[in-house]
Amino acid sequence: MGEGCGVRPIDERLLDAVTARARSGVRRRHMHNFHRDSAEPLQRMLNALEPDSYVQPHRHLPGSDVEVFVALRGRLGILEFDEAGAVRGAFVLDPAGPVRGIEIPPGTWHTILALAPGTVAYEVKLGPYDPAKAKEPAPWAPPEGDPRAGPYLDRLRAAFAAAPASIP
Repeated sequence: MGEGCGVRPIDERLLDAVTARARSGVRRRHMHNFHRDSAEPLQRMLNALEPDSYVQPHRHLPGSDVEVFVALRGRLGILEFDEAGAVRGAFVLDPAGPVRGIEIPPGTWHTILALAPGTVAYEVKLGPYDPAKAKEPAPWAPPEGDPRAGPYLDRLRAAFAAAPASIP
């Protein structure tokens, strides 16, 4: 049931599939798009990450809109940074609460990281998606693939050990 009807449930089978793709991928994450192409005005996706996946801190440029994450499985960490790269806020998204989702305004330096294996979040942001304009990488953080990224990810994780709940 459900095949061909246009409705696309986000069920355990789909979460298992995106988790498996994240675990087998080199970057240890996987994006499952619900939008058909990058020109759609609303980008909707499942973002599956494993704890050893590094997403370079970045910001979405002014003129874009909010980015929304809702935890579906696991625990998603969101870090907000000031202009110099110091952690301004640490937020844990968990499907069992107390914080289940977050909105990140444009121009806000941030990153996401999985705090538990099999983490999957529903992500929404306005399109159309243009990779050249989508985000600005933080100049104070190592890029993906850089040998310094692993130790930097360990330091980011430590922000949650110091403050397991959200710090406003």
